[in-house]
Amino acid sequence: MRAAVLHEIGQDKLEILDDVEAAGFGPGKVRIRVRATGLCHSDLSAMNGVLPQPAPFVPGHEGAGEIIEVGEGVTGLKAGDRVVVCWLPACGACPACRRGQSELCLAGFMNAGTPNYKRPGQDVFGFAGTGTFAEEVVVDAGCAVPIPDDVPFDIAALIGCGVTTGLGAALNTADVAAGSSVAVLGCGGVGISVIQGARLRGAAEIVAVDPIAARRDAALGFGATRAVAPDELPDAKQQLTGGEGFDYVFEVVGRSATARTAYDNTRRGGTLVVVGAGAMDDFLQLNMFELFFDEKRILPSMYGGGDVLRSYERTIALWRAGRIDLAGLITHRVPLAEINEALDQMRTGTALRTCIEI
Repeated sequence: MRAAVLHEIGQDKLEILDDVEAAGFGPGKVRIRVRATGLCHSDLSAMNGVLPQPAPFVPGHEGAGEIIEVGEGVTGLKAGDRVVVCWLPACGACPACRRGQSELCLAGFMNAGTPNYKRPGQDVFGFAGTGTFAEEVVVDAGCAVPIPDDVPFDIAALIGCGVTTGLGAALNTADVAAGSSVAVLGCGGVGISVIQGARLRGAAEIVAVDPIAARRDAALGFGATRAVAPDELPDAKQQLTGGEGFDYVFEVVGRSATARTAYDNTRRGGTLVVVGAGAMDDFLQLNMFELFFDEKRILPSMYGGGDVLRSYERTIALWRAGRIDLAGLITHRVPLAEINEALDQMRTGTALRTCIEI
């Protein structure tokens, strides 16, 4: 079958190979025919080494498709079921799950170190234990979440990561209050989803901050009340908050410099939500006095900070009701053979989300 493979960390191009086989099928596993997958910035971060990932590997973790076969012992799933791929399934039994923090369950991460593809003479990993830039993928049954028939595969793929992460950051982690002021630093697919979540919660002011004009324009269409370049943020802060700072600031880039900017633009007693996934050697510097004196809450948001299955259901309900726009997030579509074009679209910021149709 065909799959897009990165041979070494640091390479900027993927190679489309037709000699890759989805491996590991057996008890407790399912084989999925991937129909659509989104390109998330985390895929790029894994390719360039910001996020740890053994190579060679098949990127992709935001996918949807249909089950081809189920392994022994799998219940509640059958061949033909339409599913979204969940890269962070909850085991339901670990301390994090028992505390109601299933987004912190480590069971899914254990899969990342086990190859789930192979080619002649070589094992190949799947990013985050999945790897959806392929025609088929074998994953634990818990990674396959059934979706209703009325949810298209491209929409379901977005729910698998970016939309769940962004909406959840606003609805679960921050619990944005009605009438509040919000700034969102980084307005790709995840940042736009944060904006939609803040709008749902009734935020009075939602400022989208991004260096790319096309993304700023797009943010206004999804609910931002103002869109500014990074160097215009101080003026927006002064005009909208009298210089005090915003009630909520979301960092959706994954860099310490952006997180520091987000902290500086959060009002005293306000909330900074860290959504972007950054590198282990990129350190955010804060002094002990400002931490104490400003009493700003710093809240990391892992995968939307809530129960993943409930988040999927909530997102589908909001989409059905027309309360959120998911189709509008897909600005480009390419076949798997043109995956490197999709990577360029992500790097240049010309795409909010590119859907790879497989």
